[in-house]
Amino acid sequence: MNANDLKLLISPERIQARVQEIAHRISYDYKYKDLVLIGILKGSFIFTADLTRSIGIEHQVDFIGISSYKGDSSTGLIKFTKEPDIGLKDKDVVLVEDIVDTGLTINEAVLAIKKAKPSSIKICTLIDKQERRKQKVQIDYACFIMDSGFIVGYGLDYNERYRHLPGIFYEERIGK
Repeated sequence: MNANDLKLLISPERIQARVQEIAHRISYDYKYKDLVLIGILKGSFIFTADLTRSIGIEHQVDFIGISSYKGDSSTGLIKFTKEPDIGLKDKDVVLVEDIVDTGLTINEAVLAIKKAKPSSIKICTLIDKQERRKQKVQIDYACFIMDSGFIVGYGLDYNERYRHLPGIFYEERIGK
């Protein structure tokens, strides 16, 4: 992947508008609940930061670390690199992911969080990419839905690069 070949797919303004909409829905849905956002590192850190600043109700934020990718493909092996620091028992958890692709990582995250006995768990993702879905996933909040393509920016990476880009980009030679 070459930075010169990247083409804008979703503008920073469009991303922020959708983050605001999702944050409003979460604020409404959890108005009288004990909400904890759990961002999945590393890809969701920018999305989680923008989302938490846009949510209009009191809530807590934590992160878990899960790895399953090398380059642009999933290894199929799920590795936890960070556990939650906040107690989740009887709390309402929204797992925040950058992209739900095969479904393997997010489903493993849900299973791990269930062990902490929260009141509820819902999934919020920046990108719901259904092209390579291997496991069924119930996504409760999605900013964007994509069928195919490899994307970077706004936290999404290729070999730890391009996370810093303010929009979401695709490589022209690969296509959208």
